[in-house]
Amino acid sequence: MRQVVQDLKILPTEEEKAACDLPRITADKNTGKHRKLYIESYGCQMNFSDSEIVMSILTEEGFDTTSTPDNADVILLNTCSIRDNAEQKVRFRLMHFNGLKRRKPSMIVGILGCMAERLKAQLLEQEKIVDMVVGPDAYRDLPNLINEVDGGHKAVNVFLSREETYADINPIRLTGDGVSAFISIMRGCDNMCSFCVVPYTRGRERSRDAHSIIKEAEELVANGYKEVTLLGQNVDSYKWASEDGSEKVNFAELLERVALINPELRVRFSTSHPKDITDEVLYTIKKHDNICNFIHLPAQSGNSRVLELMNRTYTREWYIERINKIREIFGDDCGVSSDMIAGFCTETEEEHQDTLSLMEYVKYDFGYLFSYSERPGTPAAKKLTDDIPEDVKQRRLTEIISLQRQHSLERNKSQVGQIQKILVEGFSKKSENDLRGRNNRNMMAIFPKKHYTKGQYVNVLITGCSGGTLLGEIID
Repeated sequence: MRQVVQDLKILPTEEEKAACDLPRITADKNTGKHRKLYIESYGCQMNFSDSEIVMSILTEEGFDTTSTPDNADVILLNTCSIRDNAEQKVRFRLMHFNGLKRRKPSMIVGILGCMAERLKAQLLEQEKIVDMVVGPDAYRDLPNLINEVDGGHKAVNVFLSREETYADINPIRLTGDGVSAFISIMRGCDNMCSFCVVPYTRGRERSRDAHSIIKEAEELVANGYKEVTLLGQNVDSYKWASEDGSEKVNFAELLERVALINPELRVRFSTSHPKDITDEVLYTIKKHDNICNFIHLPAQSGNSRVLELMNRTYTREWYIERINKIREIFGDDCGVSSDMIAGFCTETEEEHQDTLSLMEYVKYDFGYLFSYSERPGTPAAKKLTDDIPEDVKQRRLTEIISLQRQHSLERNKSQVGQIQKILVEGFSKKSENDLRGRNNRNMMAIFPKKHYTKGQYVNVLITGCSGGTLLGEIID
């Protein structure tokens, strides 16, 4: 693989590597409705969850869905602005869809999500490459906006709400696997990391009604789902209170409530913030066997000065203390992953070495690894100089990637010989003679299918591995 890429996820499965840059798209659903909707979703899991909300809203308004953009009446791209690379992918797709639109002038092309919020005027008025721009808090307004475009007008709603959580909308699941589903528990972010656009594109942090979350999880279980992932920009800061103040729920309490719905329901969550993850959350995970022993805990850098410039509000020492607590409670039986940024503003070579030494200390199971990409409008873009040469960024990123590959292989090798409980998610991408599924630590395993099928729990003896995948045999 070329090491001049903008970013890389060291994935928990080799199979996913081929698909890591691909969007998630809608499936075909034909109930005889008069218009077809096509959605592509890019970026984080929250975007995929939002697309499920959009599908629910529009199927109630007379839309079926299609997996083929050529057949669509409305094409929506749910976008990410976290890096320039992500935005360039979307622009490329918009050029393609505009070619389709020339052959089918009635087709509507719209942008949803973070890129819509950040570049609304440029996309709609200057470049004129979309008909509609809709921010993350305006999805309820989609039927009205589509009507505006049908009437010959451009349409835009990027209003950021301090209350919207879409708690009353039952999402239509994009995966279609009937096994795993996302549940959004909060929206927005108050952390204001200097490199990040999320607070400006998704607004202030607000937590969803705990009862609506439990109800959604219960409905998923009733429909045969075996796993839910609770989503938020920073799940550890989840805090909901009833209007009269008689009931208050923090994240640890919410985790426990979801876990108690059914012992066969696996519970995952993402993402945690090092400054907010509490011992209460860790002990709650330990208490319930169906809460997975896996924590995504982004460090971003291993150097305290750089972390201060990033406005991460913790130090290297604080982060290490949180890792030590995880190891104290779980021993080696907890997967930990991270985000790392190479070449942030003014980062010295010694500070880069601090990142590598933190990685050596933690030995992450896998990571999302980036070179710094300045985002317009962020505090870093306004106040700091992006002064690390691109070749230095890429060399540092290469060193981070290389070290993480070593650690991923080492962590996987440590599981060889173990018998692990795996939830079958479906066939292996390479062969229908094999199944795939993740273990408690979020690592993907591949094993011969025998007579088993997706949605079942199986005990798998881990017999081998690569850096991204466990290999094994089902123990009947």
